[in-house]
Amino acid sequence: MLSRLALATALLWAGAVSAQTSTLVATPAEYQQALSGVRPGDTIVLKDGVWRDFQILFEGEGRAGQPIALTAETPGGVVLSGQSYLRLAGRHLLVSNLVFRDGWSPTGEVVSFRRSKEHRAIDSRVTGLVIDGYNKPDRATSDNWVALYGRDNRFDHNHLTGKTNVGTTLVVVRDEQQGLDNRHRIDHNYFGPRPNLGSNGGETMRVGTSADSLSASHTVVENNWFEGADGEVEIVSNKSGGNTYRGNVFYRSRGSMVLRHGDGNLVENNVFIGGGKPHTGGIRVINRNQTVRNNYMEGITGDGFTAALSVMHGVPDSPINRYHQVVGAVIENNTIINARSLFLGAGMDAERSAPPIDSRFSHNLIVNPDGREPMRRLGDLSGIAFTDNVQSRDVALVRGASGLLVPETPQGAGASRDLVMIPRAETGVAWYPKDVQVVRLGQGAEIAVDPTEGALGAAVAAARPGDVLVLAPGRYAVDRTLTVGAPLTVRGSGQGQVEIAFSRPSLFEVAKGGSLKLAGLTVSGADAPDETGNAVIRVAPGSSAANFDLVLEDVEVRDLTVNRGFNLIALGKGVMADRVLLRDVRVENITGSVISAAAETDDRGTYNAELVQIEGGAFRRIGGSLVDLYRGGTDESTFGPRLVIRGASLERVGSANQPSILMRGVQHAELVDNILTDSGAVAFSHRVGEPVLAVAGNRLIRTPEMQTDIAPIAATEEF
Repeated sequence: MLSRLALATALLWAGAVSAQTSTLVATPAEYQQALSGVRPGDTIVLKDGVWRDFQILFEGEGRAGQPIALTAETPGGVVLSGQSYLRLAGRHLLVSNLVFRDGWSPTGEVVSFRRSKEHRAIDSRVTGLVIDGYNKPDRATSDNWVALYGRDNRFDHNHLTGKTNVGTTLVVVRDEQQGLDNRHRIDHNYFGPRPNLGSNGGETMRVGTSADSLSASHTVVENNWFEGADGEVEIVSNKSGGNTYRGNVFYRSRGSMVLRHGDGNLVENNVFIGGGKPHTGGIRVINRNQTVRNNYMEGITGDGFTAALSVMHGVPDSPINRYHQVVGAVIENNTIINARSLFLGAGMDAERSAPPIDSRFSHNLIVNPDGREPMRRLGDLSGIAFTDNVQSRDVALVRGASGLLVPETPQGAGASRDLVMIPRAETGVAWYPKDVQVVRLGQGAEIAVDPTEGALGAAVAAARPGDVLVLAPGRYAVDRTLTVGAPLTVRGSGQGQVEIAFSRPSLFEVAKGGSLKLAGLTVSGADAPDETGNAVIRVAPGSSAANFDLVLEDVEVRDLTVNRGFNLIALGKGVMADRVLLRDVRVENITGSVISAAAETDDRGTYNAELVQIEGGAFRRIGGSLVDLYRGGTDESTFGPRLVIRGASLERVGSANQPSILMRGVQHAELVDNILTDSGAVAFSHRVGEPVLAVAGNRLIRTPEMQTDIAPIAATEEF
């Protein structure tokens, strides 16, 4: 039975001014019955609980001051799971206080402000909504969590976190049929951590597309928090005109606020806090008549396209989807403190040859207390008028009441002393946590394991996230591949005291959600069968494993010889490691590569590992490469990969036809204090961007000189 309730007073804050009835429903069928008779001012209340596979169409015609509302019995009490989604169509609709979790949308959107191309939402609002980790199982399958269609809609005080698959977290979709003057408002939302995608398509927000970018959307994006929004280079990708980005906080997020397409946008009163985190950025300026004023940036470490401020070269007579020349930009009264780089003239190459013109850079305050020179200039900048800027290391700074640094003595430049950063607590919802503890390697219980038959396999299967398996001295014979689906450490008491021998093609297979650390033990592959794809640690293609760590410390690996391609670590297509670290590792007598991370050969800008790091260790008689690391294509949406090899000893690694270290498309490589004896050449080839190859203190003994198509630089402490 459908029950009639008085409209809860708590709904008044959400905009329901004079509701007539409130109907509590407990099943999808009851919801449909209530919706069929809904009138302006009515509210449908979903009973608290888990609603699985509930595909909501919320359609109706409310009136100004009398919206038709859909809400939860209590804020956050309704969890939409499984194959659930929400579509809105009509006028003056209000949705609040729902949670999407533990599932994914079977469509291309989780929340859509339309039923179809012809039926969209207008003058409607979604507030107090949570979408938490609601990802498609295959990380390469794209969707958008929120798609704003129609016009005059508001998306506010929502909490979106944990998107790991391809696709924008929130997108404004525009087309001629619906009208391009959208006038949406996106405000007071909390955009929580989005891990590195390792490819294009990881934006947190996009407003428009290149196809419709020459028209104005008039969307306002204000007072939002972007925290740990690390998906790709563009945190916010503006692709339309006439938009305003005001009062937002970008907190320890890799990437930038990018004016990618569209003219006449305003970026003001935003705060960028990098906190020294790698690749944090500020604002990138492209196109005509952009205004960037009264913004604050501190501790920004990015360079190039993710500099604290980046003003690009354009393409002469640019196609709509490339880079229009910067014309008429106004960049004024911004404060930039302790930034690695400001890049004026970024992206100049044979195609992007049109410098900024008719622009001004004035009354900006640039302070680097350590004395580093952050200003980088490239090409003809005579089209930018520089006036009344203050750049110094000696400006005394104090923390203002807002927590931002201001000059102790006014300088006549920089952001207003009254600029404040919206409190994190005023974004998102109060009833859903922003600080969620992530279990990492070594944070669980220590579990003793003895070398009896099957004990190690049973312990791996029973381990909880973060557990450490402590192996007693002895030989462990493993006759099955051990699947790791959560952070796991396997620790022995030192090389030679604990040996693991395996008789399957792989010893460990890291699945989605898994990370693995091996320490203080020896691994032998002498008993492994001769099969394609042999590896000690394998991350299978198509597993969608991403953002994981692989760590080996004080480990010996030997006798991976049963076929010509037996690798220590093999990363398959579609997987993405945050870090692969080998510290004091000894590898001897293997036919494949120590680290094979070269599966993304379709050249779309993807790669298999963000950071590969080798510290010390000895590597002898390696048939393949010490590292085979590949990133192809010309896409500029990612930062990596990065390779660091320090203090390693290589003997008979590779051959005359096989490089000892093979780097293709690596964006940052450091080779320091390594010894290469009777080994193949080190090979480095450029693919995209401005890669860095830093070398120092390496010794080549009966080993060819490095083969590279860029000039190496000297590695310094900065690296």
